[in-house]
Amino acid sequence: MEHGYADFRARREATVWQRLNRILLVLLIIAIWLAIVSLFVPPYKKLMQSRTEIDNLQQQVNEQQTLLARQTREVTLLKTDVSYLETIARDRLDLMKEGETIFRLETAHAKPKLVAPARK
Repeated sequence: MEHGYADFRARREATVWQRLNRILLVLLIIAIWLAIVSLFVPPYKKLMQSRTEIDNLQQQVNEQQTLLARQTREVTLLKTDVSYLETIARDRLDLMKEGETIFRLETAHAKPKLVAPARK
């Protein structure tokens, strides 16, 4: 009977060591995975920041191109269209033709709100 119990005990100890080896292997794999991830996260964040910056710069370029097109159109009109030149000159110099009535509409400025003093 002693022989059977010793065999059982040896098998039980072997399975405990096998379980501990498996747990150690899993922990080792997790540690390696975390090390690899930690190596790639900072460059990925920098890549995302660079892409955001590129998008913002592209938006600025588009706005500047729109402004350039508008101003180029205005310069072309000032050089070629006499009636446009006359309209712009009269508007900026506040001049008018005989018999012409000019109405100027100004936007109403919002009154500043009074802030009640804070109670202590």
